[in-house]
Amino acid sequence: MKDEIFSVLQRVGRSFMLPVAVLPIAGILLGIGASFTNPTTIKTYGLEAIFGDGTLLGGLLTIMASAGSTIFGNLPIIFAVGVAIGMAKAEREVAALAAMISFFVMHSACNAMLKLNGAILPDGTIAPGVLEGTIASSCGIMSYQMGVFGGIIVGIGVAYLHNKFHKIVLPNALSFFGGSRFVPIISTVVYLFVGIALYFIWPLAQQGIFALGSLVTGTGYVGTLIFGIIKRALIPFGLHHVFYLPFWQTGVGGSMMIDGQLVQGGQNIFFAQLASPDVTHFSADATRYFSGEFIFMIFGLPGAALAMYRCAKPSKKTAAKGLLLSAALTSMLTGITEPIEFSFLFVAPALFGVQVILAGAAYMIAHMLNIAVGLTFSGGLLDLFIFGILQGEAKTNWMYIIPVGIIYFFLYYFIFTWMIKKFDFKTPGREDDDEETKLYTKADYQAKKGAGANGGSQQSVEDAKSSMIARGLGSKKNITSVDCCATRLRCSVADSSLVNEKILKATGAVGVIVKGTGVQVIYGPQVAVIKANLETYLETAPDVEPELGAPAEVPKAEAKPAAAPQAAAHALCTPVAGDVHPIAEAPDEAFASKMMGDGYFVYPTEETVYAPADGEVVFVFDTKHAIGMKAADGTEYLLHIGVDTVNLGGKGFEVFVENGQKVKKGDKLMHFDDAFIKANAKSDACLVIFTGLQEGQSIQMEKTGAVKALDEVAKF
Repeated sequence: MKDEIFSVLQRVGRSFMLPVAVLPIAGILLGIGASFTNPTTIKTYGLEAIFGDGTLLGGLLTIMASAGSTIFGNLPIIFAVGVAIGMAKAEREVAALAAMISFFVMHSACNAMLKLNGAILPDGTIAPGVLEGTIASSCGIMSYQMGVFGGIIVGIGVAYLHNKFHKIVLPNALSFFGGSRFVPIISTVVYLFVGIALYFIWPLAQQGIFALGSLVTGTGYVGTLIFGIIKRALIPFGLHHVFYLPFWQTGVGGSMMIDGQLVQGGQNIFFAQLASPDVTHFSADATRYFSGEFIFMIFGLPGAALAMYRCAKPSKKTAAKGLLLSAALTSMLTGITEPIEFSFLFVAPALFGVQVILAGAAYMIAHMLNIAVGLTFSGGLLDLFIFGILQGEAKTNWMYIIPVGIIYFFLYYFIFTWMIKKFDFKTPGREDDDEETKLYTKADYQAKKGAGANGGSQQSVEDAKSSMIARGLGSKKNITSVDCCATRLRCSVADSSLVNEKILKATGAVGVIVKGTGVQVIYGPQVAVIKANLETYLETAPDVEPELGAPAEVPKAEAKPAAAPQAAAHALCTPVAGDVHPIAEAPDEAFASKMMGDGYFVYPTEETVYAPADGEVVFVFDTKHAIGMKAADGTEYLLHIGVDTVNLGGKGFEVFVENGQKVKKGDKLMHFDDAFIKANAKSDACLVIFTGLQEGQSIQMEKTGAVKALDEVAKF
């Protein structure tokens, strides 16, 4: 039950990201437009000739402010459509249409009930005695003030109806209305009655919302601290969107009368004040839910990154520097913290605990100092400039962020440095052979690949990566939905036991979280492109893929029974003739650092790959450049021909075996065009990577230099 609840909440959370993604552009339009059309600002800086009434720029900025304000004013229907799209499993355009229709029907039904019971008078005005702010216009319909809760109610409900009925088969006489055409019909009927029911239910729900908001706001600075701690603690589970959104967008986050209108939700209050010419200082009670983010996102976490870099081993500082600098800049500029947080979350949860406490305290400190800087998405430098610096110190107290931020920088730096050294945490640059720590370096390495190869198209590279992701998720048939947030690929699967974390991490993932049927694969800011490529791939991938991809589960270490202590060493043979070398000398950092596993490689002098032992072909990569093998004694290994040869899209390779095929030592597995690989890939090195070695096992080279195919070259 807990796993099922988590899976549902994850789907709800990821569905919020589509409408939330609209907020940055809306905020920028409103922020810039309102700033330079405010009469006080124009007069203070003497800008009448540039931005005053009747000027071209003044008119353009007025339009920008109006456009941004319109988006914020219509967030309920935006959430209705966005949540329906995010939670629908197929034909999402139908879900979007049904959600929009249902939104209008629900509020119209509620409007009719209010009129029938005298809360709204025949002339359209609100009856005396009705509590101020409880009834408001939603897309031109006078109804209960439900805010984005109304949109979420519609989005979730319509998505459920859509997923249940979009393939319904009706009798022949009504067959035209079957399938996806039935969804708007059933949604309209259902939300007609939902609107009627809400007339009776919503006043009670509204009281509960205000009571919850009063509980949080009534506890003052302690309430802000608790909010901040909970929000940051939910980051690893991807449920923070579900938690903070009500505080940003509904009465849970407080309410305020601004220019004669009741505005609910911390973010809505800030932007309403931003658009008002009469506000002298933004409400810190409203911005308490996000102002503190600037302190630890711009200053604190970069201090943690510096600490991890300074604690890295000298031999690995160069690699750690690029990784951590990129993560720190991402946090500072955009406010996206997951790349840097996940660099230490898996290997040192205690450090994440410190991050949660310090970040929670930052929210409280900002509240105590009356800092009132708004944001659209996260606390990066861009939002600080537009909604803090540009609005002026008098309105925001933004300058307090700098001294507090400097203190936070050193707090993070010294605390992280002490803990890393004291407890020997394997943060980036300190790992030995720790897979979790090295994955982020792998992600960084993979991100630099791309426009790829002289011999293959970009589409083939994307398809190869998408194929690996699909296999890692248990095959096409196992994937029930695909979506993403700012940094995570969020999928639902039918059977989570088929998820292969090693394959997913080999595609460049920072980490993988499996909870029930929900799977989160953390890639970083490029995840939207990965998601789009995966969806395109799944549309055309063959239905036979589950049978081909299912054996990919075998390389998971936990799927292998614990082996008895070794009485004798395992002799290992080379699959190809050439010059053999230890894996540490591989012409690629990802392989040389044993990120995928220990092994050896051969610079080939012949072009045929043979089975180095009796066993089974676990899987053949679609791009033919690699074959997963399992020896008869249970040893798992990967034959990887060339470096960056995935970019060749299968050109230059001929494979003689298929998934699940039994082979004998010496059987031909593959033929490759060595000259073509040398001309179009990074290297022609043929790598043998052992992915299933137990802790304490390693490869010892018995022979280096010139060898023939099937010569014994190593043991473990």
